[in-house]
Amino acid sequence: MKIKKIETSLMTALLLLGIPVVHAQNPIIQTSYTPDPAPMVYKDRVYVYAGDDIPGFDFYYMTKWRLFSSSDMANWTDHGVPLKLEDFSWAIDRAWASQCIERNGKFYWYICAQTDQNNMGIGVAVASSPEGPFEDALGKPLITTGSWSNIDPTVFIHDDDQAYLYWGNANLYYVKLNKDMISFSSEIMEVPQSRESFGGIRPQKDPAKETNSTDKAQTNIDLFIEGPWFYKRNGNYYQVFAGMEKGKECLSYSMSKSPTGPWKYQGRIMVDQPTNSFTNHGGIVDFKDRSYLFYHTGLLPGGGSYGRSTAVEEFIYNPDGTIPLINISKMGPEPVGTVNPYQRNEAEMMAWAENCKTSQDTKGNVYVSDIRTGGFIKVREVDFGEISPKHFNASVAAGLGAGILEVYVDSIGGSKIATIQVPRTGGWDQWKTLSTKIDIPVTGKKDLFFSFKGENLTLGRRLFNFDYWFFEK
Repeated sequence: MKIKKIETSLMTALLLLGIPVVHAQNPIIQTSYTPDPAPMVYKDRVYVYAGDDIPGFDFYYMTKWRLFSSSDMANWTDHGVPLKLEDFSWAIDRAWASQCIERNGKFYWYICAQTDQNNMGIGVAVASSPEGPFEDALGKPLITTGSWSNIDPTVFIHDDDQAYLYWGNANLYYVKLNKDMISFSSEIMEVPQSRESFGGIRPQKDPAKETNSTDKAQTNIDLFIEGPWFYKRNGNYYQVFAGMEKGKECLSYSMSKSPTGPWKYQGRIMVDQPTNSFTNHGGIVDFKDRSYLFYHTGLLPGGGSYGRSTAVEEFIYNPDGTIPLINISKMGPEPVGTVNPYQRNEAEMMAWAENCKTSQDTKGNVYVSDIRTGGFIKVREVDFGEISPKHFNASVAAGLGAGILEVYVDSIGGSKIATIQVPRTGGWDQWKTLSTKIDIPVTGKKDLFFSFKGENLTLGRRLFNFDYWFFEK
């Protein structure tokens, strides 16, 4: 922990001196902790539905779910908190893993939470947009069996329009959903587990012995722990799950030619990686003809097993459809699109950020807040075209003055193209759009850095809030 604090202080000092610093892209969200990522591709965007670890607790204390999206896999827009425990009258705690899916123009967000009957249940919220607003579709859990194993729902709609909901902890279950996606008429089925299907079964204690009944040769077998992720690709069905290796969760998977099995264990996807987290939770999607694994780590400052954050890796399937071993990286995937600087761009769309957070007002508007001196936002692959813009505009709010917003290209310490002195605007929620001339012409594709500074006596103080930006030709 001391090393991380030193690194953060060093980076802040370098930024204040204007010295370029190479920044990572993983984890992809830095303004909050975002465990259990569940990606969903809809039209031209990837949406990531995630949890929200609350720091400072030695347990998975989570009370809400967050949403982010991207059109280019590099810049992620924060959509705030579309769903929270209070939206479910039956939920009292443990807003754990979830997944959202679209069907016939509606979006069904399957969540798990501790119920008022002191066990875990699976609920479903519905909306007409991937960003919400969502509301509890039933007023009660969809799945409630009196078990603590009712966690981590994953949902998939088969080619014949039959939807399947899988879930589980240690034991894996599934049910066939009705076409309304909020009910089922089939029996809840438990999926048989064996070494051949899921890498192993949990050893049973032999009461006559002090040790487990398995021998030492079996201690390295995999186990289905939790976090199933069910999908189909090129005729193959996949169950990605959190397995177990050397006392720590890894990511493993099984395959089938049917949505209900039989399953054949294929091995581990991500194992023995320095994630700084006991748990892992995977989700895989294809987007713009590329394949991506979403997972979580505890690598943000202050993070760990109870402060986890979403990360992404691009990978290529083997010719037979199996998944290769995937290592974690600091840089993450390359952009697969560009940002248009001549339209309104939300300030909470970012590839990397430091010394700032995001907030959401009562109307649902998300903006960048808690901006401090030495902070910045990085936006990748901004395409200015062949003609340089003439003006830069930013929507800001400040209860106090003396904040400075500087715009750099390529790196902080690179070419500074614009500066805005942020005055008092009448309050932290009173927005004004300020404009300034471009100091240095800029064309082509650039990475933008929005740097936050303050005048004298502002070190450590909140400077201003930042809502959106755009350039004018």
